[in-house]
Amino acid sequence: MANIRTVGVVGAGLMGSGIAQVVAQAGYSVVVREVEQRFLDKGLKAIDGQLRRAVEKGRMSAEEKAKLLGRIKWTLNLEDLKGADLIIEAIIEDLPLKQELYRALDRLCPPATIFVSNTSSLTVMAMASVTDRADRFAGLHFFNPVPVMKLVEVVRTIRTSEETYRTVFEFAKSLGKEPVTAKDNSGFIVNRLLLPYLLDAIRALEAGVGTVEDIDKAMMLGCNHPMGPFTLLDFVGLDTSYFIANIMFEEYREQRYAPPRFSERWSWPAITGGSPAGGFTITPARRRRSRTWGCDACGHARQANMLPSSEIAEARLTCPEMNRS
Repeated sequence: MANIRTVGVVGAGLMGSGIAQVVAQAGYSVVVREVEQRFLDKGLKAIDGQLRRAVEKGRMSAEEKAKLLGRIKWTLNLEDLKGADLIIEAIIEDLPLKQELYRALDRLCPPATIFVSNTSSLTVMAMASVTDRADRFAGLHFFNPVPVMKLVEVVRTIRTSEETYRTVFEFAKSLGKEPVTAKDNSGFIVNRLLLPYLLDAIRALEAGVGTVEDIDKAMMLGCNHPMGPFTLLDFVGLDTSYFIANIMFEEYREQRYAPPRFSERWSWPAITGGSPAGGFTITPARRRRSRTWGCDACGHARQANMLPSSEIAEARLTCPEMNRS
């Protein structure tokens, strides 16, 4: 495995800040780059809040927290990433924007630097193709919340070298994650299987198979799922689900990935009220409560095994970012 000491993270949003946290927690030096200071501030605030709660609950000392934060450098300058051994991109799912970024990084970084994308729906080769290092390019798809979710999909393209693949796979393991290898197809493993299930739940609702509440209850109790499809759709975000569904439909041209043609009552704008915060099951009050404690409670319950399974399930149900990507 190549010697990785410094990791660059492009994007300090929900995924980027979570990735930066787990990478720094594993002992690596991290450089986080954003395009505006307010996004850097938000990312730092998110990490600091997670670590502060860990200190308050005795899972980390104040000294350990300070050392972890000290391993993360925050910057607005892309040039600050040129010393990274591995760069993880975690920006918006916009292919032209990602390609523009990778062209710039390719010119900036030494040939040995490995690039990986955290994309959840785009093909990795579509990004690697605009660089001169397709053999040192792979996918590394984390799941949200990153400090909690153990799974990472390691995506190997037709051009990814054996050395790069092994390096990225071992890097994921060094973060305490459980990596699986996925083919470079849109959606990889999880979203390729998950999205049709979520869209079928909407079609079942349209066909009168059951109510939102009964369909959710049936899948939770009948299949032992921690949450029903409509609750998960709301926490993922209907806007996000619609966006990913369209990307995957363009890739596969299969009906199961096509967003349902809602009647006027069940159109995407009608469900959300024109806002991505709306949905089938979530009320504004419930969303505010879940943002207060969901990820932290769920994460600590899973990491320390301090809560009974029923409370872990409740924490997952009230965690608004669970399985977002």
